[in-house]
Amino acid sequence: MPDTTFFDPSHYVLIIKCPDTRGIVAAVSGYLNDNDISIVESNQFNDSQGDMFYVRVVFKQAGARMPPMSILREGFKPIAHRFSMEWDIHNLSVRPRVIIAVSKFGHCLYELLHRWRSGLLPVEIAAVVSNHEDMRSFVEWNGLPYVHLPITKDTKAEQEAQFLSLIETHQADLVVLARYMQILSDDFSRRLEGRCINIHHSFLPSFKGAKPYHQAHQRGVKIIGATAHYVTSDLDEGPIIEQDVQRVHHGLTPEQLVAIGQDIEARVLARAVTWHAERRVIINGGKTIVFS
Repeated sequence: MPDTTFFDPSHYVLIIKCPDTRGIVAAVSGYLNDNDISIVESNQFNDSQGDMFYVRVVFKQAGARMPPMSILREGFKPIAHRFSMEWDIHNLSVRPRVIIAVSKFGHCLYELLHRWRSGLLPVEIAAVVSNHEDMRSFVEWNGLPYVHLPITKDTKAEQEAQFLSLIETHQADLVVLARYMQILSDDFSRRLEGRCINIHHSFLPSFKGAKPYHQAHQRGVKIIGATAHYVTSDLDEGPIIEQDVQRVHHGLTPEQLVAIGQDIEARVLARAVTWHAERRVIINGGKTIVFS
């Protein structure tokens, strides 16, 4: 099993989203200081177009006067009310519980499990779900439950109900679609909004349908890439978390483009999941703020 000391158990993160106004940073830092707390890392973003302010503060206990978390939360409520904040405090030693969904392509799954086993992916993987049996041996070799949920056009509603039941049973905080080649229903997508991450190829232009890399080769594209985003009921239109691209040239075969594209997809998805787990991502309507 992976190392469970990725995060210092004494570290917490405060996430804030609120209308922009004077005094927010002073009020937050003053409150933490008054409670014997040391700020380890602080990032903020002023969205001048939306007139909103976003804050991510990592902190730890500095002395014996830091109160229990329940009291710290209660004491922060007047400040939150004063500035109309949406906020939360997370213990960074508590890893999000994740269910990974995959079909027949394993490159994203391989990358996620490699990082997880290496202690670089700060999550607890509860299970892997698939509509095929192809990845069973690899997943079980890694000591994880593999749940086969086959699906047809006629059984889609029943299969998604089983999937949702599995998410509830495992108390999963996040679902990761690691090239899960199924279009989720609107209801399923709405239930998972803000806690489901998908990966897909993104070309200029974007090729849809079968064999997108072969289509890209036929059009002579010069850049290929991938996009990781939150799932919404609007297909592939959810808030983007991470993207990456690589220049390619006319001498590459379709198979070489596939290999390059799969490598980008795996890296982009792993980064998106890591940043979500580290509470670096704040959803702002149809886009995200991602603190480095």
